[in-house]
Amino acid sequence: MPTDRRTFLAAAAAAPLRAAQVDWSQVRARFPWAEKQLFMNPSGWHPMPIASVKAMQRYLDFKLNGPGDGRGEYASGNQETARGLFANLINAGPDEISFIPSTLVGENLVVAGLGIPGGKRNVVIDELHYEGSIYMYRTLQKDHGLDLRIVKHREGRVPIEGYEKVVDKNTRLVACSLVSYQNGYRADVPSIAKLAHSMGAYVYCDVIQSAGAVPIDVKQLDLDFCACSGYKWLMGDRGLGYLYVRRALQGKVMRRTQYGDRQFDDFQYHLFPHDPPGPSPASWKVKSGAGSFHEVGNIANVVAAGHAESLKLIHEIGVDRIREHAVPLVEELRVELPKRGYPCLTPPGTPTPISAFVVAKPDVLRERLRKVNIDVKIQWNQMRASVSVYHTPADIDRFLEAVGRG
Repeated sequence: MPTDRRTFLAAAAAAPLRAAQVDWSQVRARFPWAEKQLFMNPSGWHPMPIASVKAMQRYLDFKLNGPGDGRGEYASGNQETARGLFANLINAGPDEISFIPSTLVGENLVVAGLGIPGGKRNVVIDELHYEGSIYMYRTLQKDHGLDLRIVKHREGRVPIEGYEKVVDKNTRLVACSLVSYQNGYRADVPSIAKLAHSMGAYVYCDVIQSAGAVPIDVKQLDLDFCACSGYKWLMGDRGLGYLYVRRALQGKVMRRTQYGDRQFDDFQYHLFPHDPPGPSPASWKVKSGAGSFHEVGNIANVVAAGHAESLKLIHEIGVDRIREHAVPLVEELRVELPKRGYPCLTPPGTPTPISAFVVAKPDVLRERLRKVNIDVKIQWNQMRASVSVYHTPADIDRFLEAVGRG
């Protein structure tokens, strides 16, 4: 790792130039927020690009004025476009993706669909998993007797050896975050999946801190399930997310736990004059695919319209390029902030856009940054700074100057 700023910049200049193929000033121009505030918390919620907001406005214009002048094409909120683009982003099929309201709803559906808690089966998580997930499993442990095993972190990482001590033939599910929201650590999911599957267990990943920011291939990772919302690195709005369920598990391992009108086609009553004959009171055909198990009722069309455009932008740039753009900016933070008295909690070499640092006086730092119009997550005695497509080297310089000494 570079030991000073000059060495760091020289190393960054010698790095692969693929990211330079993108005109990052044009990308930045699509995010007006970037000119109004230095926002260093896209891992909390990501500013939306102009095209996404315009798509949402076109949907609302349809709802206000009705069809005409091209407005009718937004009647469904471009749901299937969003589904297909997300599926492609993680190397899944559209039939393996269902819409969900949030990441945690997806994880809850997986847990319920696998019959957890139940019998003598156990669940394994780690200390760097999402706080809401930890709450869910600990509550199931307290209220329903779930055999829960929590793997401890070691210097911000969760070594596979920790999993090997607790995953056994009675493990039903291993759940983790592909990228930890706490410190940006990327889990060794292929090793976790290999271990879990050797014991007959299934693997779920929370990918909200990775989808759109770092490459994801569910086949290469050997995931059974994953979920995320769209308001972070997918650059969309809240209220809509995606659940991946491996095709081979649909309707076999995963039980249907909720029922609704998004799960069938060709509903036909057999009650009224001129109705065709059939079983009383009605008949229907059950849809196939992940949506037929997990989608219940309406989804947020206006949010889907925005997601479709955000996902188009991510595909246009390319996740590899997004990550490469972030690398030198992230590494500068990880090198310079510890020199200023903010020890880094993110393991060296972590290939994600998220970094966490220890803050001795969080209230003082929060007020210092507020006065110069900089927003970053400061909670407990930690600061989490994250970098996205709209950030520039000048932004990092401004941030470092404003943070000052800890």
